[in-house]
Amino acid sequence: MKSVVKFIESLSKLGAALAAITLVAMVLFILFEIVLRTVFDSSTFIMDEMVGYGVATATFLALPYALGEGSIIRVELLLGHVSGRHRKFLEALSCVVGLGVTWLLISFMWVRVARDWARNTVSSSIAEMPMWIPQGIILAGLCLLFLQLIALLIRQFIAIPDRASDAETL
Repeated sequence: MKSVVKFIESLSKLGAALAAITLVAMVLFILFEIVLRTVFDSSTFIMDEMVGYGVATATFLALPYALGEGSIIRVELLLGHVSGRHRKFLEALSCVVGLGVTWLLISFMWVRVARDWARNTVSSSIAEMPMWIPQGIILAGLCLLFLQLIALLIRQFIAIPDRASDAETL
């Protein structure tokens, strides 16, 4: 099980790296657009659309890593007052609820991606971006999030040190 958790964590790191690359690409694209507009009085006419896709990409690919690192904002109102087995139970329950919600989102996105692939749906802008591409990236991020929730659930039942709790004790 430890190897499964390590594999999932490596996938989450890959997602975070791709999210970081996407952020750099967005900044470069925005700078390119600024130069085009100010120096050449021209535009790509697709910057806002592509940056929107980039924000979605960066968000959904970085989310699993952030969850694994304990960087997601959590409400400690209830968890702060319980410890031991009760806390582990509540942590496991939150993972199970998260798995259910994430599975619903995956199911919805799968239908959208499959439909847009079959229909060759493109965006209504000049870029005519095939819609299955950004939706597929969101679907991949949701799948990584689902796996990360499984890894967190596994951590509740076997003795694998949690990186987030290790960071809190430092």
